Amino acid sequence: MKLLRTQLPPLNALVIFEAAGRLASFTKAAQELNMTQAAVSYGMKQLESALGTALFRREHQRVKLTEDGRRYHQDVTLALEHIRRSTETLRRSQSGTHVTLSCSTAFASWWMLPRLALFRQENPGIDLRLQTTDKDIDLDAEGVSLGIRRGDGRYLGLDAVEMVGEAIIPICSPAYLERAGQIDSVADLRKQRLIHLDEPFRPRPSWDDFFRAMGVAGAPDNAGLHLNDYALVVGAALEGQGIALGWRHQTDHLVRRGLLVHPIERPWITGFAFHVVWPHGIQLAPEAETVRNWLAGNPAIPEPAWPAVAR
Repeated sequence: MKLLRTQLPPLNALVIFEAAGRLASFTKAAQELNMTQAAVSYGMKQLESALGTALFRREHQRVKLTEDGRRYHQDVTLALEHIRRSTETLRRSQSGTHVTLSCSTAFASWWMLPRLALFRQENPGIDLRLQTTDKDIDLDAEGVSLGIRRGDGRYLGLDAVEMVGEAIIPICSPAYLERAGQIDSVADLRKQRLIHLDEPFRPRPSWDDFFRAMGVAGAPDNAGLHLNDYALVVGAALEGQGIALGWRHQTDHLVRRGLLVHPIERPWITGFAFHVVWPHGIQLAPEAETVRNWLAGNPAIPEPAWPAVAR
């Protein structure tokens, strides 16, 4: 059996071919690979000579894969992607006990931090690091182990396990409710000062969505307060600035402490959920698997860490 090195073109030539075919340009491939255009062109001529077939049709200011080139490009791309994923898996498995969790500021503040001491107590050998972002990042490209996503569990390029179902219920401070007086129905909320989440990147239900789901027509009677981060929304509700939509998995512990109350007991079960996600096809390191399983278990906050506040 011949050695692979006598049967295969040089790996560098295949990397150049993948870039040139994907970008349909020797010049763009040269820029991406930090090479000269002449070097890319020469490399592709050498590869075509070794294979005995034309891979590209040279056109004005661009190149186009031939039929042979297109088939070969698909196989080369698939093979290089397998090598890349295997390499990344090996690197991650050798990176020690460091696990990064990408999530929103609100999730980090109102769900993770209250449970962080419990996690460290149960998993003393794992260095869990929170990376807060204002949008959902590419976990694979950023080298991040795990992320939190809201949706139906189907995410492009990601595997997922459900953490908690989405349930939304209005929240406000006891002081605000005392000033507002009795609120008997969802329709009564339209007359109150509402705190709105204007999320710029992640789609989130609005007050209009909540009213429609509850069968209430018409817009709120006042403009209310508009904020672009849910951590700020919860903070404003705690400060008595109005009534906000409360995601129960993030705010229930504040209700149990007496810091927030429900002006009405009408939760909206949306049918969506929050999931722990990781790059599709990646074999997680044991530490990352432990974190994933712990998050999916949706552990309760230890009561001693959250003493009740007298009303």
